[in-house]
Amino acid sequence: MNINLNILGVVCATLAVAFLVAIITTPIVKELAYKVGAVDDPQKDKDPGRRMHKRPIPRMGGLAIFLGFLISVLLFARLETPVRGMLLGAVVIVILGIFDDIYDLPALFKFGVQIVAALIAVLAGNVVQTLSNPNIFSANPYWDLGWLSIPFSVLWVVAITNAVNLIDGLDGLACGVSTISSMTLLVIALIVGEAQTSILVAALVGGCLGFLPYNLNPAKIFMGDTGSTFLGFALGVISIQGLFKVYTIISFVVPFLMLGLPIFDTAFAFIRRIAHGQSPMHPDRSHVHHRLIDMGFSQKQAVAILYVLSAILGLSAVVLTTSGALRAMLLLMAFCVAGGVAMRIFLHQNHPEGLDRDREPEDGEEEEP
Repeated sequence: MNINLNILGVVCATLAVAFLVAIITTPIVKELAYKVGAVDDPQKDKDPGRRMHKRPIPRMGGLAIFLGFLISVLLFARLETPVRGMLLGAVVIVILGIFDDIYDLPALFKFGVQIVAALIAVLAGNVVQTLSNPNIFSANPYWDLGWLSIPFSVLWVVAITNAVNLIDGLDGLACGVSTISSMTLLVIALIVGEAQTSILVAALVGGCLGFLPYNLNPAKIFMGDTGSTFLGFALGVISIQGLFKVYTIISFVVPFLMLGLPIFDTAFAFIRRIAHGQSPMHPDRSHVHHRLIDMGFSQKQAVAILYVLSAILGLSAVVLTTSGALRAMLLLMAFCVAGGVAMRIFLHQNHPEGLDRDREPEDGEEEEP
């Protein structure tokens, strides 16, 4: 594994600039959110039971992440056509998110604009043309998508955009999971020598890390749809540049490992809603983070568990890239067994009899009778 030190230096500078811009601009964005009315008030929500907080909290904090990302990319990345297309699409997504955080736009309208933003990025060259065949016994190791490359790429970007948006339900969850996924992609990009991808994802990591201290429980500001949809869009587009274009079997598996938690949660949410005769876009309170809260975990504990799961999947993706499929699968299985045993022990000791009934409820938790 040989990592170019010059690239590493640029990556570090990119990350540092994005971090500084995000951490400096977040308080400014917080004040702006109050002024324009981008405030999450659970008392005004049509379904307040889904909310994990009780007091009004400003949203739209994702604008700070975007500013950190944008400034770093403009300073350090080569502004080739695919990058320009990604930035233009990201601007559309961020503007949509800002209006949604203020006015709570209809889901169908948002979905349509997301498709337009994804098309902008895909038609600029961020497209999956060849996909490795997951059937290892096939004589053809690759799939040439042909005319399907554009709809497949748009579907991927829109799906990841909404997947990250849907897990944004606890303080620091979506931002932290996106940080872990971005760091996974950064390590893989450095290993395989994708300099441009490394710079783009380093800007994303820096923006997330700069915003995260304000977003951890108890959150001072939410990133809102401005942030969650931007992070999903950026991860979807950058993963096309840095992962699907590696023409080996890992190009099919690694993106799904790297983004495993939001993909898993979104897939089961859609299946659950369709099974109940609801629209796939209908909001509910059955996401994995809601289930952990209902099991008795605090917000901080639930978020920590999901961070660990994301890190396990990310580490498996890195091992798969560097050491092959067998070692990655063994590593993933070992982590799953260890995690299952630890969870079993923890739940046995802490739920329901072992829970500390005397602790003060966190913001968003109901006091027990």
